Amino acid sequence: MKAGSTPLEARITDGYRDLSPQERRAADALLDHLGDLGTYRATELAALAGVSKATMSRLFRKLGYEDFEGLREHLRVQRGRGLPIAVDPSPGLRERLEQEVKNLEKVYSTLDDTMLDDVADALATARDVVVVGRRGSLGPATQLRRNLIQVRGRVHLAPGPGQSLADDLVGLGPEDVVVVVSIRRHAFKVAAMVESLLADGVRVLLLADSSLRHLASAVTWWIECPITTEGAFDSMVAPVSVMGALSDRVHGALDGAADRVEAIDARYALLREIDEG
Repeated sequence: MKAGSTPLEARITDGYRDLSPQERRAADALLDHLGDLGTYRATELAALAGVSKATMSRLFRKLGYEDFEGLREHLRVQRGRGLPIAVDPSPGLRERLEQEVKNLEKVYSTLDDTMLDDVADALATARDVVVVGRRGSLGPATQLRRNLIQVRGRVHLAPGPGQSLADDLVGLGPEDVVVVVSIRRHAFKVAAMVESLLADGVRVLLLADSSLRHLASAVTWWIECPITTEGAFDSMVAPVSVMGALSDRVHGALDGAADRVEAIDARYALLREIDEG
């Protein structure tokens, strides 16, 4: 079986019928611990499966790995692509806090007041603001849209329910701004979407991790957010923090922001949508 970059689960599935009963027990143990496989030693995995270390070693070779370290290296590659795989023991609270602080320090060290003011002015004065966030990027994108709609109208989240991106992005032009939030693993055709918007003259803010850095020089504004973590899941602290910083800048750039906030609050009371308890 060729190693390549085939996910471990697919390799086991493809070769399962050719495994011996003992090797199948070992393979089942690997499948049961896919999320934290890299945190175990080979002997521990063998014990979990109730097989010998030799059986486990044979299974590794049949799956295309030279040994357990080869499997761990494959998991590191998969983790680097954004898959939720724990290659090492989960970090403690202190270690996690320190990494989050590093991520925040890194993103804020790259931000420039002049650039942020330029973005805020564009978001404040654009005819329409469209915020695109798919898959894991939906959370920070939704936060930005929710904040901006408090201080200005015509802020849309794309794709809308039951809509495609084409439905929501066609017809935009130089008077509009599209904020693209894309954190790995990216939805399909992010680069093509950005290129089509730029071709229509749309101003584009791209907020992404380093895997989309190749688009930095093409877009109107680029903000790179580090997502490093030793855990199984990427950190979203930096993207969420940047959304808050952008929202505050837009609020400050709009003369009528306070009036809109008051009007929305009055409508909340009329419709009894907010529990003030």
